[in-house]
Amino acid sequence: MRASGSERGPAGLTRWARHDVGLYVAAAGASVVGALLVWSATARTDGTAYLVRHLVAAVVGVALALLVSRAGQHRIRLLAPWVYAGSLLALLAVLTPLGVTVNGSRSWIPLFAGFTVQPAEVAKVGLCLALATLLAGRVDRGLAPGGRELLTSALLVALPTTLVVLQPDLGSAAVVLALGAVVVAVAGAPRRWLLAATVLAMATVVVLLTTPVLSDYQRDRLTSFTDPSADPQGSGYQTRQVRLAIGAGGMWGQGFMEGQRTQGGLVPYQLNDFVFSVAGEELGFVGAAGLLVLLGFVVLRVLVVASRSVDAFGRLVGVGVATWLAVQVVQNVGMNLGLLPVTGLPLPFVSYGGSSMVVSWVAVGLVDAAHVEATRR
Repeated sequence: MRASGSERGPAGLTRWARHDVGLYVAAAGASVVGALLVWSATARTDGTAYLVRHLVAAVVGVALALLVSRAGQHRIRLLAPWVYAGSLLALLAVLTPLGVTVNGSRSWIPLFAGFTVQPAEVAKVGLCLALATLLAGRVDRGLAPGGRELLTSALLVALPTTLVVLQPDLGSAAVVLALGAVVVAVAGAPRRWLLAATVLAMATVVVLLTTPVLSDYQRDRLTSFTDPSADPQGSGYQTRQVRLAIGAGGMWGQGFMEGQRTQGGLVPYQLNDFVFSVAGEELGFVGAAGLLVLLGFVVLRVLVVASRSVDAFGRLVGVGVATWLAVQVVQNVGMNLGLLPVTGLPLPFVSYGGSSMVVSWVAVGLVDAAHVEATRR
């Protein structure tokens, strides 16, 4: 039976065939690799428990991505203010007794059966949609953002950033700031505004490092990458063990589930913060580099879709998602290699963590919605 006219685009493609298959395949590949790495890091103590949870989160994420992409950009724009407002309410809720504190950061709200939600992850989606909705109208008319739009954008970025810093979660705050700055810059903000935002961000970092806002544990994690020997039993130990694990992998790795430090449980938080060290030790340089190529393809594909979007809303959402994913990849891999401070950011699609996995897939759905819209024209 032939599809109806409403089901076929100008190229004769069905509605389902309009989805960006390459983007989904790359993200799914990263999720599968992540599942294997998480399994290897936890099998000795927990069997398949974390593997199953990781895969469940991935399946839920894929389903939500498809639902979001099929909702269409018009519905997404209508929902954008509600998503942003909901993310702010969740960020406020995590600071109340509803939230739980782990490693000095009050960032999670427990749900059921051991699952939790991290509102900072949801805030990335909310901010991306809110900024794109605010700025797209003028960009579509060929105009740069005016003073009112820039001030409103600054407020939209400042609210979630402040609430995330209060947890405190500097890694997520940095992602939110980078996302906001790049989207506003691409929308055509004057350089003086961007310079002022950069100076303000740097001043905020200095204040956080020199005041009691951060706990001693978090401050040590941020500074131990420069001198791991300064705290040999704490954050310095983590950094040193991660470097040793990655270095031991050599070119081809020690083999899946054969890494001495991974299987010996010597690397703390290896299923989430330091999952890249499992790839380095067990898959070697070749395997770890292949994983980075896969994640890089996801980011580049998002930018390609953004460049082909039929309107500014799709372009700005794509730029925001690409910035968010790229910053997290660079930061996570950088802290694993000892090149950047340890901030606790997950590696998108790879690290264990339901909130990160589901929200990363929702981001894929938002980008795919722009791709679907473009194929209809």
